[in-house]
Amino acid sequence: MISDERNNDSAHILTSLTYIGKNREKDNGVKMARTFEIARRNNEQSGITSALAINDNYIIQNIEGLRLDVNELLTRIITERPHLSIHVVEIKEVEMRKWDGFLIRYLTSGPEYEVHTLKHFSTGTDFNPYLMTKDRIINFMDALFTDERLNEI
Repeated sequence: MISDERNNDSAHILTSLTYIGKNREKDNGVKMARTFEIARRNNEQSGITSALAINDNYIIQNIEGLRLDVNELLTRIITERPHLSIHVVEIKEVEMRKWDGFLIRYLTSGPEYEVHTLKHFSTGTDFNPYLMTKDRIINFMDALFTDERLNEI
């Protein structure tokens, strides 16, 4: 059935999907980070590119790839990670990819991230993408993965 879907006229359309997630299990941040590290290795050969911002409680991920591949990955994320409450923020067709590979940024409580995430993008004292508008989430991801000062951390 998937092979029939792949022959569909829309199979070549490049798609970008952004979602936020909340970790529903306490003290599970390390497990969640390990899960996404495994996903990074698995997705490198799938044609999916991605940027992921993660801490112990929340994630923001932007996934890029062919429409069918992005939908299949989102389905796997939802079914294989029941501890995450997932909410799609934006899905759109794009002309070109923004990310090169599967990028992960671990958000810590260190001062370099605190200044960047909390003062410029968050509405509270803690990082919580559920309190951010779609535009803030998109701008946050762009800044987080393109700010050269943060890439050196």
